[in-house]
Order: sequence, then C-alpha cells, then structure tokens
Amino acid sequence: MDTNNIVSPENLVYAKLELMNDTHMHYCPGCSHGVVHKLIGEVIGELGLQETTIGIAPVGCAVFAYKYLDIDWQEAAHGRAPAVATAVKRLNPDKLVFTYQGDGDLAAIGTGETIHAANRGENIAIIFINNGIYGMTGGQMAPTTLDHMKTATCPEGRDINLMGPPLKILDLLALLDGVCLATRQSVHSAAAVKKTKRMIKLAFENSLANKGLSIVEVVSTCNVGWKMTPANANEWMVENMFPVYPMGDLKNI
Repeated sequence: MDTNNIVSPENLVYAKLELMNDTHMHYCPGCSHGVVHKLIGEVIGELGLQETTIGIAPVGCAVFAYKYLDIDWQEAAHGRAPAVATAVKRLNPDKLVFTYQGDGDLAAIGTGETIHAANRGENIAIIFINNGIYGMTGGQMAPTTLDHMKTATCPEGRDINLMGPPLKILDLLALLDGVCLATRQSVHSAAAVKKTKRMIKLAFENSLANKGLSIVEVVSTCNVGWKMTPANANEWMVENMFPVYPMGDLKNI
C-alpha cells in the first residue's frame, strides 16, 4: 500500500472531530494540550452540547483555544477565567460553562479567583493543565515547579528554602465544600487518555446538574520548556511529576 492508498477515504479508520476546526494547532509537537482539546471536543460532541457550551480561555498556551474547537468562547484576562465563568454561568444557567487553564494561570495570578469560585460552589467545570512551568512566556518557574527543577528563572533549580515547595492547588480545592469533583489525571498513555476523558465527561455532567464546581487536573508535559524530547518528557513526568502529583480522585461526590 502506497501513501496515496493510505490517505484515501475508504481506508480511513479515524477521522477528525466535527467540532475541531481546520486549523493547524500552534502547540509544540509533543505537547499535551492537543490531546486534551480533542478529549473536550469528543465529550461535548457525545453529549450533544456543541450549541450550548461556552468555554473560557485566559492568557496562556491555550489562549487560542477558540481557533480549534467550534463552540462559543470567551477570552479572559490572565487568571480571571473562574470569575468570568461565574458571570457567564449565572447569566446562562442552562449552558455548560468550563474554563481551560494552565498552572501559571490557575495556581499563580488566578489563585484568588479559583479558590473563591470553588468555595462558592459555582456550577462550572475547570480543566487544569499542570506541566510545572510557564510554557507560553519562555519556561519560567511556576508555583507547581518541582523542587530542584531548573527553569529560566531558577536556572540552578527550585530551592524550596527560598521559593517554597510546589503548590498542590488541587489538594487545597478538594477541601472546600463547594467542590464536588477534584481529580488528577494524565494523557501519557492510551489508558490514561480514556480515564481522563471519563473524568472530563463527569465534570461536565456535574456542571449541568448544578452539583457545584468540578476540576480535572491533567498532569502534562512541556517538552520544549523542559528541554527534552517528547518521549523523554513523558518518562520524566512519570518518574518525577507523578510522585508529587499522584493520579486519582481527591474528591468525587
């Protein structure tokens, strides 16, 4: 079978999602964002919510999410996605409203908005990408950066005596009464992708059922920021990120 036969319609075994626009993603090859985008699109499509979903995308690597998923989007200032989502959901209580945030956004400049939206039990879903670094702005240290991990702003490695330990923001949010789901997943393997998709679906269903705030943390790679190949980044994540940010549900009610 030559190349022309491989790409012919009758040999198609997996097609692009209808919700995905015909736009080449700007994400670095090997990045986890593209996989998570596809999972979100799959879940929205399976639930039949394309016309009733509103995504909130703040500043960060995913600021251009509106280019890739054909749903309604609202941009937000850096860290303010939960506040914007709160307003959107309260004005449109019948809509599915979710935010898509990185760790430099949610766990740093947006910590206040995130914690208070969770404490109020806002009926929104948060998809939280934790790759332990600021990706878009050049690989600076994030609140989630590991001890001794080197970044552009701590080239000798994070010193917890000076900078504190990695912030486990999901653990904090799970303690709040307004949170109904706090789960930590990944997309580094086929099995992990399936589990993450299930949890994204549950988070969206919780939002529609007005059960409170749901957050799905996806521990991810930033192979460019980490200065690794995609394969090595996956291995490094499993060996170093997972012990600090273990997989599983912290809260599911």
